[in-house]
Amino acid sequence: MRAWWAARRALALGFVLMAGGVWACGGEAASNAARDTVESATSAATSSAVDSLDDFGAPVMPLEANARVVSLNPTATEVLFALGVQRQLVGRSDYDEFPAEAKRLPALGNGIKPNVEAVLAARPALVVLYATADNRPAADAFARAGVRVLALRGDRIEGFHRLVRILGTTLGASEAARVLSDSVAATLDTVRARVARNVPAASRPAVLWPVWPTPPMVIGQGSYLHELLEIAGARNVFADLDAPSPQVNIEEVVRRAPDRVVSSRTRADELRSSPVWRSVPAVARGDFVIIDPALTLRPSVQLGMAASALARALHPTLADSLP
Repeated sequence: MRAWWAARRALALGFVLMAGGVWACGGEAASNAARDTVESATSAATSSAVDSLDDFGAPVMPLEANARVVSLNPTATEVLFALGVQRQLVGRSDYDEFPAEAKRLPALGNGIKPNVEAVLAARPALVVLYATADNRPAADAFARAGVRVLALRGDRIEGFHRLVRILGTTLGASEAARVLSDSVAATLDTVRARVARNVPAASRPAVLWPVWPTPPMVIGQGSYLHELLEIAGARNVFADLDAPSPQVNIEEVVRRAPDRVVSSRTRADELRSSPVWRSVPAVARGDFVIIDPALTLRPSVQLGMAASALARALHPTLADSLP
């Protein structure tokens, strides 16, 4: 059950935990995660200004109209629906569940180390993968079979916008991609501005966002979730850690003394029942910021609404002024 949940969450989170590579992955996955970190940094450095290459270094080119597409990347699947090109989708991973219409597509297995034969049986012209080292062998296998691969990842908000642009270019929906990207950015800007106008920096709560209980893993500076916290008017107590989801120890969590803990309702109950986590005063007090994980589990088209929901939970007096 733990492995299932871990895989599901990694996919939904845009695989930031896999990039962190700490939890229960074993030596091979940890090694791959380390390579991912290097690849991600290299990718960010070389392609932030241009969208001509995907995150495996393959050229981004327009796809033939009506060509068949399999998306094994949950964020990409959601974006393809938002761009209005879902009619070209002929398959998804087991974890691509948003929007609800995506569930009508055939589920073709895992998005990490996918079943190549099952995907090829759907006769795609393009497979969209999450750009992790674990997916390199599958990308190579698809290429040998004559199937194009688009490998993308978006650990930060800008990465989401880049993913939208690249998918728009590839699927012939550049204008729709621009509109989508602008819409998400406008909502984020509105939340940022209203919080900035009403919540002085000195009064922003220090928050902790745990993403895995044992060993403790938290949101660090490298994640879009850290960016959402800042937009929503909070201070991430682990903002000094660069990784998206670094592993820490409970003693360090206690030492950093968060005012509040961001969590789903279910996870909050788990933390409060844990003798280890109750050593964190905010957990013992039950001082949680409850957020719907459906809004925040991945860097999606709902980024703006996720920021708004966080701001409402952190600063209820602003609720009427937020989008």
